[in-house]
Amino acid sequence: MLKLLIIGIGNPSRGDDALGPMLIERLAERDLAEVELLTDFQLQVEYLLDLQGRSAVVFVDASVSCQAPFVCSQASARPDHTLSTHALSPEAVLSAYAVHYRCAPPVAYVLAIRGYSFELGDALSAAATDNLAAAEAFVLGRIEQWLAARPEET
Repeated sequence: MLKLLIIGIGNPSRGDDALGPMLIERLAERDLAEVELLTDFQLQVEYLLDLQGRSAVVFVDASVSCQAPFVCSQASARPDHTLSTHALSPEAVLSAYAVHYRCAPPVAYVLAIRGYSFELGDALSAAATDNLAAAEAFVLGRIEQWLAARPEET
């Protein structure tokens, strides 16, 4: 199994909401050893299966409120007490992992890329395009560090 998982979350039909999947497309054009890339419209509980055996996971999503061009922060397991399982936060997926496997989830990060326009049918905005380029450069510079992350002892 590949050590690092990067998941791009978002809807390509909603303008800047496509930032997560677009970053994955750009990364897929490179030969990134030990890195698996996935995209989806939203996170589901089944993603906890994809976290097994990883040194780290990075959840990439567009944000309407983070500082431009992006913010990367470490995520920790936290239960989601909403009444729906339609979509989960990265923290809720990590929490489900901890409950299901009875051990700590892999080291996790949320990369929020600043977006501005999210209407159905919108194209990617010029400002979001610049933010995407900055996020791509950041990820490429951090991959080795993320690969070296060590899961917590169980």
